Amino acid sequence: MKIIKKRSGKPSYRPHQPFWPIMLSFILAMYLTILPVSDWPWDYRPPWSVLVVLFWCFATPRQVGIFTAFLVGLLLDVLTGALLGQHALALSVTAYLALVLRPRIRIFPQWQQAFFVALILLAERLLTLWIIAATGQPIPALTYWISALVGLAFWPIMAWLLVPFERRLEMS
Repeated sequence: MKIIKKRSGKPSYRPHQPFWPIMLSFILAMYLTILPVSDWPWDYRPPWSVLVVLFWCFATPRQVGIFTAFLVGLLLDVLTGALLGQHALALSVTAYLALVLRPRIRIFPQWQQAFFVALILLAERLLTLWIIAATGQPIPALTYWISALVGLAFWPIMAWLLVPFERRLEMS
């Protein structure tokens, strides 16, 4: 609980904002990430967890930050069977970029924010590719980069779906 001093000098208590919409969106993003699909659309999936981390870093930077992104990345590493820390590092850097660029990006409408999000997604893909190459894993095909473009297409839709939850968090 946060203590807020009133003008009268007596402290007033304000409960923390609810965390359930944020948790629910992360759980849904991870479910969509591990949802089994056939081989051909695998490279065309948007990076759901990265998009959700970006949205919540833009919307509520006091609740979702680098540490939350790191924990989500570790959980994603465990769920996908990736090298432990691969997604954690990539999501932490992504969250850092989102928090640093937040004041510049939030002033634009959603469709223009999508281009900044695409640049951050490309940076995340580049960092993940660097980790893959550094660990001696086979380098993915060129379709590896398409997920950033698909994320660009899904950003306005996902932001439109999550904005009502953001407004509820602001009101409480």
